[in-house]
Amino acid sequence: MTAYTAALTARARTLVGTGGPKDSSAWVEHVLGWTLVVVVAMFITQVGWL
Repeated sequence: MTAYTAALTARARTLVGTGGPKDSSAWVEHVLGWTLVVVVAMFITQVGWL
C-alpha cells in the first residue's frame, strides 16, 4: 500500500463515520464511553495489571 492509497483509505473512513445508531444523542455516547473506561480500569486493577 502506498502512502497515497493509505491517505485515501483514511479519508474514506472519516467520511463514513462510526456507523452507530443515529437516534442517540451525543451525551448518551459520552456516558457509555466513560462507563466503558471505568469498567476496563476496574478490571485492570482487579486482575493486578496495575
